[in-house]
Amino acid sequence: MEKDDSYKRAEKKVAELKGFYSHLTAYIIVNIILTLINLIISPQAIWFYWITIFWGIGIFMHAWNVFGHNSLFGKEWEDKKIQKYMDKEKKN
Repeated sequence: MEKDDSYKRAEKKVAELKGFYSHLTAYIIVNIILTLINLIISPQAIWFYWITIFWGIGIFMHAWNVFGHNSLFGKEWEDKKIQKYMDKEKKN
């Protein structure tokens, strides 16, 4: 029973990661194309950055949801640092 729950959580996390990376890939490709179109068709009126900025905010929020707001200094980070210092102390 526990393996099923663990597998489902892992499967959900992988789907979230896949969705984020697909979103990021589309963002990069579309913004490159829009930049080229803007610079070729109307270089005197630069507008592509508006799409890049607002869609970028959406990308940031998507990343925040997928990776978590505590991923930078969250529990996992703390545990790794504690283990690192414990291992370092054992060597001395």
